[in-house]
Amino acid sequence: MRSTVLAILNTPDLDRALRFYTGLFDTQEFQRVPEEGPTFFVGLRIGDSDLGLVSDGQTVAGEPGRILISVDVPDVDALLDRVTELGGQVSGPPNDMPWGQRVAHVRDPDGNVVNLTHELT
Repeated sequence: MRSTVLAILNTPDLDRALRFYTGLFDTQEFQRVPEEGPTFFVGLRIGDSDLGLVSDGQTVAGEPGRILISVDVPDVDALLDRVTELGGQVSGPPNDMPWGQRVAHVRDPDGNVVNLTHELT
């Protein structure tokens, strides 16, 4: 079953963005357009949600700041080294928040803000 809302990120480097998201999260590709030839769109399922990546050479990577993607993960701390290995940036150490989550703020290779979160027990 597909998500009702599909967040789609434009990227000037689809392969780089795809390596980041598939390398960091347990994803399943649910759609690739076109199926053969240069890819324009890749749909990824992450848990029970969907994320789309669109190749757009006119997108300027950097400081978008208009969207934040929050992804629940099994272990926030364990993923931080992977973020930098995959071309992203870690903005600071993870923190335990008063509302019961451990959160780390990172950026993908295009500068999009991604929160890695985990419910504390």
